[in-house]
Amino acid sequence: MIRRLLVADRGETARRVFATCRLVGIETVAVYSDADSDAPHVAEADYAVHLDGGTAAVYLRGDLIITAAQRTGANAIHPGNGLLAEDADFAAAVADAGMIWVGAPAKTLGVLRSKRETKELVAEARVPVLPTFTEPGKVSGYPVLIKPDTGSGGAGMRVVRDAATLAEAIASTRREAGCDVFCEPYLDEVRHIEIPILADEHGSVVPFGERECSVQRRYQQIIEETPSPAVDPALREELCRAAIIAVRAIGYVGAGAVEFLLDAEGDFWFLELTPTLQAEHAVTECVSGYDLVRLQLLVAEGGVLPMPGPPPIRGHAIEVRVCAEDPAYAWLPASGTLHRFAVPDVAGAFRPLPQPGLRLDAGVEDGSVIGVHPDPTLAKLIAWAPTRQEAARMLASALTRTQLHGVATNRDLLVRVLRHHSFRTGDVDTGFLDRRPEVFAPLLSAVDAVRISCLAAALAGAAARRATATVLGSLPSGWRNVPSGSQTAVYDGPAGPVEVGYRMNRHGELAGWWVRAVDPEELDLAGLGQAPVVDDHPETVVVAAGDERVVLDVNGIRLTFNVHRVGEVSYVDSPEGSVALRELSRFPLPAPEAAEGSLIAPLPGAVRRVLVVPGQRVRAGELLLTLEAMKLEHPVHAPSAGVVASLPVHPGAEVDTGELLAVLDPE
Repeated sequence: MIRRLLVADRGETARRVFATCRLVGIETVAVYSDADSDAPHVAEADYAVHLDGGTAAVYLRGDLIITAAQRTGANAIHPGNGLLAEDADFAAAVADAGMIWVGAPAKTLGVLRSKRETKELVAEARVPVLPTFTEPGKVSGYPVLIKPDTGSGGAGMRVVRDAATLAEAIASTRREAGCDVFCEPYLDEVRHIEIPILADEHGSVVPFGERECSVQRRYQQIIEETPSPAVDPALREELCRAAIIAVRAIGYVGAGAVEFLLDAEGDFWFLELTPTLQAEHAVTECVSGYDLVRLQLLVAEGGVLPMPGPPPIRGHAIEVRVCAEDPAYAWLPASGTLHRFAVPDVAGAFRPLPQPGLRLDAGVEDGSVIGVHPDPTLAKLIAWAPTRQEAARMLASALTRTQLHGVATNRDLLVRVLRHHSFRTGDVDTGFLDRRPEVFAPLLSAVDAVRISCLAAALAGAAARRATATVLGSLPSGWRNVPSGSQTAVYDGPAGPVEVGYRMNRHGELAGWWVRAVDPEELDLAGLGQAPVVDDHPETVVVAAGDERVVLDVNGIRLTFNVHRVGEVSYVDSPEGSVALRELSRFPLPAPEAAEGSLIAPLPGAVRRVLVVPGQRVRAGELLLTLEAMKLEHPVHAPSAGVVASLPVHPGAEVDTGELLAVLDPE
């Protein structure tokens, strides 16, 4: 029996396992790096052990984790849903240490280590698979997808559409992945469908319906749902039967998912068996009613699964992954302090819901510091409703009203996808985002919506100053003896600097207001605020203006704006959407000018590879180095031909946004 369990993961994954452990009476142990010393998962565990090291890499140190378990008296280890869950050597080491391993057996993980060999085993059991090519000359037909033989999360995968570039692409992928690679046909407009399964050591294999995981970026899922809008009962039975055959062919025991590609004609092909309780398991828990972590622990203890077959599907569930990244800028990871994280109307967290509603599994809270080393996922928000349409509407509404301050996220993209006609009709596939650029627009995109939010920020700022005024604090904000001027503020907004001006009458009422774009070169001049007032705005009445809440009547429609100010930044949330406005100084200090040809870091991260040396001549577009942040690699290319004059970074170096990476002298 499991008495005390160490979870070798962090964030919402660890919190999810801890939640079930509390229900069934199992004591918990957390591990943490330097960066996670104040993380929520550390505070929630009964015991916590520091792993020496400042980055997320320490979570992959199996030796440190086993030592931590021994020090705390844990008799079991749960690997989470990261790379350790797929590590056969770590699983064997846990068993050798006399502890219970909550995962697939080491022998099975050894089989699954090679994707190509796994496909061969499954093919022998007569489950459909795509053909595999290991040599460029044997490829028949394009496009093809190059895949590393080991690893997960879509890392290293790339599409090749002609024979001329295949050999170099294979060699490059092999160098980057550090393992053998293979090719298989790349199918356009297919769905990614997975069958979650649980298998015990007594021979029972239970599938839990299917999950639709087709909305992806960089081969990684961001929206999952169950059931799939493309799967009818007959196809579901066929997919589940194939999953059971694959599981038995591999000899799998534990929680996992059998992944397939599905085309429009209903044909499907096995992709891989993922040996973890996957991040999207919450949607399956909603529609099945089962606590999958509890069943996973039961199997690890040698128990028998309590259900004879697949449980019935109750309603529809959709999950989104809220990630610290900027979709509009090549999915660049974001870092910083999460000043506020508030999701409205949440019914429960980290466990199955008793009835339809919103579930939140989050690894962060107000004040959490988001670094560049962990996975970018901040939280998973799940909507469970009687129908798919209701679940999508509920989820989009909750995301729109969520307050996310301090770190760029993919929230607006998620809302636009959930509200997109194609998604609502179930017309999704793995290329959904590539073919629909409109979903990358911010929610707060209308000109009038941005302008009114700027006015709300200015009014809230004035109210805050009046609340702390030591002289004439009883006068209304902006009060003047004569209407000779306007109150003004300058913000750096979504589309650049803007100036906000407004006039108040003797009764403290809004007499006029305006917002205009400002040339950045004007920001060091004293002439701002002297522009003639042009009241080309909607008719607006200030109903209430506090330092955190502003209510405006705009053309007879009342809107409430919540304003959260942190330093010089005002975060404005309203039914129109959210915007961050940084107040600018009228007389900013001059910034140091970068040398001509300087290449600066577009994001914080670690230098992974440096492919050039000082003095080397490079071509335009040539890869100079790569940065790694949040498990993704970001290339830095030469913007033009030239000679590398300076290279102040080296592999393993940590850099911040704006830090100098190289200097290129143009030819």
